[in-house]
Amino acid sequence: MVTIDGASVKKLIVACDAGMGSSIMLATTLKKQLSENGVTVDHSALDQIPADADVVVTQNNLADRARAAVAEGTPVVPFQLFMGDPDVARVVDAIKNGTTVEL
Repeated sequence: MVTIDGASVKKLIVACDAGMGSSIMLATTLKKQLSENGVTVDHSALDQIPADADVVVTQNNLADRARAAVAEGTPVVPFQLFMGDPDVARVVDAIKNGTTVEL
């Protein structure tokens, strides 16, 4: 289980492996959703996740690789659906509302 303090998230990374368009679409959607919250949303390859990422979202089958690539303590949120995933929606809500979420 991972806890995310939405109020402290300033940089969210959507990480993928193959550079598929669907993960770029997710990053674009999240960027629009969080544009008024002062959060930078970027897309990154798994092996190039920035060290200053506050939270990383990635496809569920890539989550272990993402955890190995991020700084210790950086939450990794696996998702199953590129659009409309409930865990990603909970993270977005926590950021927008400045609340904490456990996943």
